[in-house]
Amino acid sequence: MELKELREQIDKIDRELVPLFIQRMNVSASVAEYKRENNIQVLDASRERALLEKISELSGEEFEEYARTLYSTLLDLSRSYQYKRLGLDSPLYREITDAIENTTRMFPDRATVACQGVEGAYSQIAAERLFKAPNIVFFSNWEKVFDAIDAGLCRYAVIPIENSTAGSVKKVYDLMIDHKFRIVRTVRIKIDHNLLTKSGVELSEIREIFSHEQAINQCASFLASLGPNVKITRVENTAKAAQMVAESDRRDVASLSSRSCAGQYGLSILRSSVQDNGNNHTRFICITNQTEIYPGADRTSLMVVTPHKPGALYRMLSRFNALGINLLKLESRPIPDRDFEFMFYFDLEASVYSAKLAQLLAELEAECDEFSYLGSYSEVI
Repeated sequence: MELKELREQIDKIDRELVPLFIQRMNVSASVAEYKRENNIQVLDASRERALLEKISELSGEEFEEYARTLYSTLLDLSRSYQYKRLGLDSPLYREITDAIENTTRMFPDRATVACQGVEGAYSQIAAERLFKAPNIVFFSNWEKVFDAIDAGLCRYAVIPIENSTAGSVKKVYDLMIDHKFRIVRTVRIKIDHNLLTKSGVELSEIREIFSHEQAINQCASFLASLGPNVKITRVENTAKAAQMVAESDRRDVASLSSRSCAGQYGLSILRSSVQDNGNNHTRFICITNQTEIYPGADRTSLMVVTPHKPGALYRMLSRFNALGINLLKLESRPIPDRDFEFMFYFDLEASVYSAKLAQLLAELEAECDEFSYLGSYSEVI
């Protein structure tokens, strides 16, 4: 049989399948109305398990896995349509709509902002990009920054979340699991790491370099070129590294820090822009402990814990695809003290005013055992 004839057979089958699919979805809508009238949840896990077992029996050994995958997707679509028919009223949806209505139209010029490190830190640079006149309070580590937001000591905090060269800041993702907060804006900062020393120091004199782990990773080639006799010491912040050099009695120490740190601590720039990649940017998130949504918010961040079983993440991603929502970032992190369980972090590209985003959030809130909405916001470039 020719390929053309085989394709005609497939087209004929599709003409029969599509009306049946529509018919099935219309019946699902009637099921949704029944559930509304009788106060029954949309998800009936036992019913779905029984249906998938029946599909396995009907499809036979060769096509069992294919059929189960098809019907798992079909069940997801059916539930999605039921949620749409039932409406989007939920605690989270009300929280978002209230925030849209009650948040001021303009992002604040002045605020008390928590940052990790000391004067000259990249977080400070990011905060000054976001706010015209921030009152910055520095903390020694990220745990204390999150605690400051939890306790209401600072209205906002600015924290690095990922770098274009070194990847995600894993410690921040781990802290995000344990703290309640909302992202209200993000910003990307061009990162230039410079080798800072005391005045008059030559490259051949340097025996130890201080910097943050991310900066060290981003300057790996330069550091390797210095040879094995130079010790690399990790500290909590690139600005702290510059401060340590300035306060040290030694002349053979240097730091990988920002250009602004040179002026801040009276150091010289021995080598400039020593990072491996010239297109080196870090993305910072601005967080608070209240839900604030400013006009133009076109990104949303979520954290979801999926069941530890095959296909769980695929079924989650299929929801985004079904609703036409673009996924900008997917990050997984193991959950501390819980073997083989992972948290998935999502950045979605969708207007906060989109009905499709509202529907997705309503579905996730209803069906996920652990689901966190982290905020809707825009990004400053």
